[in-house]
Amino acid sequence: MRRVILAVAGTIAGLVALLSFKSHVPSAPVAATTGGSGGTSSSTASSSSSGGGQTEVVPGAFPQGSIAKNLPAGETAVNGKVASTSYGPVQIQLIKRASKIVKVAVLVQPTNTLHDVQIGEFAFPKLISETLAAQNGKIDAVSGATYTSAVYIQSLQSALDKRS
Repeated sequence: MRRVILAVAGTIAGLVALLSFKSHVPSAPVAATTGGSGGTSSSTASSSSSGGGQTEVVPGAFPQGSIAKNLPAGETAVNGKVASTSYGPVQIQLIKRASKIVKVAVLVQPTNTLHDVQIGEFAFPKLISETLAAQNGKIDAVSGATYTSAVYIQSLQSALDKRS
């Protein structure tokens, strides 16, 4: 009889703990795209994207949207071709000075789901830093973001081919 009481009490305690569990909201910054020609948030820096809308970028996030505004003399912007996966398109932009890549921005990225955005926030900073270090398209894919890495490299290579 004691075992039955202990089993029932344990089951009830487990159910109460399970039902009272609250999952947390991810704390990673999320870049949001708005469709209008105006409207920026006071806590974000914004830059326009190639689609005519505006892209809001959370400070500290990877460069997203065109960074080719008001380039200093000697710097040129080169857009890569849009490369697609089943998750969505990716397009990058290079800023070069004296045949050296000085900046890389993501113009287009998959944003269909929160998971797509999180993968981009994880993978693009690593891919951009590898691009700046290697100064060519021979960079490693990011583990866990294989498709995103592959299309990033495709877009990067198309931009590098244009600048030659």
